[in-house]
Formats: sequence, structure tokens, C-alpha cells
Amino acid sequence: QVQLVESGGGLVQAGGSLRLSCAASGRAFSGYVIGWFRQPPGKEREFVGAISPSGGSTYYRDFMKGRFTFSRDNANNTVYLQMNSLKPEDTAVYYCAATTAGLRSERVNNYDYWGQGTQVTVSS
Repeated sequence: QVQLVESGGGLVQAGGSLRLSCAASGRAFSGYVIGWFRQPPGKEREFVGAISPSGGSTYYRDFMKGRFTFSRDNANNTVYLQMNSLKPEDTAVYYCAATTAGLRSERVNNYDYWGQGTQVTVSS
């Protein structure tokens, strides 16, 4: 069992930055791929990207490349999503999730454990 808690969301102006954290508790956190998803208002949850168990590999959706960066601190059971050059269309609830299904797992039902989400709002 893995429990995940996101934090770091908030209101930011377009062009600004935020760093989201995903803190984990429970066993074997370092054995899981951690994925990030987001759900814009009125839309379905979509995959943002993922980071490997060691943190040595990452996988990003194309439209995230160059703006979003994942990192991982297994000693402190935390994964980070650094978001730069934010746009109003990045407004969403952001979720982290854990899976053993592989780094390129993009589907919601590939993931076994989910956090509660953190709201990111980007104003124009």
C-alpha cells in the first residue's frame, strides 16, 4: 500500500512557475513509477508524464517538454513536478499516482494508487 499526498498548487500568473510535491508513505515507494496527471475544469484526466523508480528516466507528453521537469528523492519519499512558463491552459487539478506497469503507462487505470490532487490556477 502506498499513500500519496500532493502539495504546492496555487494561483500564479501566466509565465510564472510552481513546484508540486508528491509525498509518499507506505512500503516500497522506491519500486514504483510515479506518474503525474491533470484534470482541467470540465475535462477528462490526462497524462502529463512519469518518472522511473530510480529517478534516472523520465517520460513526458510532447506538449510538456521544455516546461515541466520531474525529479525524485527516494530518501525522502518525494517526487517533484517543476512547472515553468505556465499558461492559462495549464489550469487543472494535478494528481500524482503510482504504478508498477512501466514508465510509459499513460492510462488512468494503469495506476494503483492516487493522491487527492492539488489545484493549479494560472491567470492571464
